Amino acid sequence: MKAYVLTPRRQMTAAAGIAAAAVWTGVATASMLTSALSVTAADREVARTQAKYERWIADRQARLNAAVAELNASGSGAGQLAAAVEKRHAALVMLLTEVKGAPGAAQALSPVVARGLAAPDASPDDRLRRVEVGQEQLLDAADAFARSRAERLRLAFRLAGLTPSAYLPVTGGLGGPLIESSDPRALAAVLDVDSEFAERIQHAANDLSEVKVLTSAAETLPFARPTSDPERSSGFGVRLDPFTHRPAFHPGLDFPGGRMTPVFATGPGVVAYTGLRAGYGQVVEVDHGRGLKTRYAHLQTIAVHAGEAVALGERLGGMGSTGRSTGTHLHYEVWLNGRPMNPDRFLRAGTYVNGAG
Repeated sequence: MKAYVLTPRRQMTAAAGIAAAAVWTGVATASMLTSALSVTAADREVARTQAKYERWIADRQARLNAAVAELNASGSGAGQLAAAVEKRHAALVMLLTEVKGAPGAAQALSPVVARGLAAPDASPDDRLRRVEVGQEQLLDAADAFARSRAERLRLAFRLAGLTPSAYLPVTGGLGGPLIESSDPRALAAVLDVDSEFAERIQHAANDLSEVKVLTSAAETLPFARPTSDPERSSGFGVRLDPFTHRPAFHPGLDFPGGRMTPVFATGPGVVAYTGLRAGYGQVVEVDHGRGLKTRYAHLQTIAVHAGEAVALGERLGGMGSTGRSTGTHLHYEVWLNGRPMNPDRFLRAGTYVNGAG
């Protein structure tokens, strides 16, 4: 039997190994906790809503399948009706795949889906009739949701002085595989449903596609506020100049605030210019594409540099009183194709977009 003598050196080596293992275990545990906590409450709520929505659709499909199977066994007339309802349901599932990507769709349509579910102990005929009525209600709700949100988005773009159609595909190829054909009869043949039902699906899909395109476009536009405080000290247009006390054109909005109050990007873009401009003091100019630019003036400090990509809400600098200014504030401008626009119209459009749905 061998005996091992733990010399002080060996004891120190073993202790170091144990300490390293403990540190590694602590780091791994902290990493796992950080990863688990990184999922925000908002993310969990979105996941729960989507899971609930999908469970309702799956439940509806399962009950429909059961009713179809029983009715097919009971007679040819009932079987034909069941087949027609099942085809409609398949078409609606295609539409719901499109709907699920639209903001607010799950909240708008989930109650309708729930109403379309028959009691488990209902007869197959009752369940089938309930599903048929539920399909009509669901399509009506999807159509109304798509149409109303599309109208709100189009109105928001017009409020900002923009043309909604300029942000839609030139080819008019909206909707993907649902509406590749402009003829509802062709779509009816593809989906194997009656032409009236196919036409309603096509209208809803068109509006939903427009909603998606305009929503995506709105996310690239300067629709947000440049400061956290909505108060304004001066508007866009002719006003009495604070220095000459004579009428003069004011090409932007003024937001009051304390020195170094954060100034944020009102939309994603690329910083086109930073530095001094006559009368403006220190400025940051952001290019948002499609001829749109925003200017943030009288800054005390600048936190970005030319050529840098900035995200919506990113801090551009601190409020100051540089240039031709009577006190600390932010002078904010929006330009479209070289012409100053009223920034207030963009702020109102942003409020309208966020409230749509």
